[in-house]
Amino acid sequence: MSTAVRTTSRTPAAAAGRPRPRPSRRRGWRALGYAALVAVAFLYLYPFLVQLVTSVKTDADATQDPLALVPDPLTWGAFERLAQTDFPLWFTNSVVVTLVVTAGRVLFCSLAGYALSRIDFSGRAGLFGLVLAIMAVPPVVLLIPKFLVLNQLQLYDTYAALMVPLMADGAGIFIMKQFFDRIPVSIEEAARIDGAGTLRTFWSVVLPMARPAVITLTILAFQASWNELPHYIVASQDPDLYTLTKGVASLTSGQLGSGNQFPLTMAAALLMTIPVAVVFVVFQRFFVTGANEGGVKG
Repeated sequence: MSTAVRTTSRTPAAAAGRPRPRPSRRRGWRALGYAALVAVAFLYLYPFLVQLVTSVKTDADATQDPLALVPDPLTWGAFERLAQTDFPLWFTNSVVVTLVVTAGRVLFCSLAGYALSRIDFSGRAGLFGLVLAIMAVPPVVLLIPKFLVLNQLQLYDTYAALMVPLMADGAGIFIMKQFFDRIPVSIEEAARIDGAGTLRTFWSVVLPMARPAVITLTILAFQASWNELPHYIVASQDPDLYTLTKGVASLTSGQLGSGNQFPLTMAAALLMTIPVAVVFVVFQRFFVTGANEGGVKG
């Protein structure tokens, strides 16, 4: 007991006698921390910088020094050659498929999330558990079953094959259900007293209140369908149905002839990145708000 008393009496004194770090030393540690952060940020951004610079290089310059960040000479030839390929067709297909898939996923995931959150039916808890279980299944496992189903339904090599299987997913249903759970039931009861049915209450009252969740789901669905590749590979083989991801992948496999074609492939990848970046920057504020509210509820 006496040992414990001595220990507690010495600790504050030792702490009080500990020399404080000098201001110059604190500034040194802070500068070292900033330097480490800048180094990590540069390593993270370096592949994107290589992509950006390589797209304005010549084939010879890109082959001789592919990681250099200074083009010698600077040329827009890769973009001019890209315009003479099927890139405009791939871009159009990607825009059409992405817009339809995004709209469908937002609608169907919202309806499913509302049903699991509000409508009392037998097996609701089990069905929600099944949705959560599907989220744990690797998407690559479902590629062959998707191909078999599309082939049996005679949808293979059609636009419907590219769009329909992507119009609903477990993560979207989970996000919408979590948001609908936060909305007070009393608001819906007031709408029903005024004579609104279930669908009218969902569309006119509940869905507008879940705007952060809808915007979050819209961004996620847009990014997922724009960047999708495995599903498009098993859903079609017609070159007229190629999307950007499938078309750019064909460029990297040497479709346009001999040589590595680094500037051409990097130019295609750069143009492919722009729409997703624009969507994220425009809706970033809503995306962060929605993610935070979903995280608090979860």
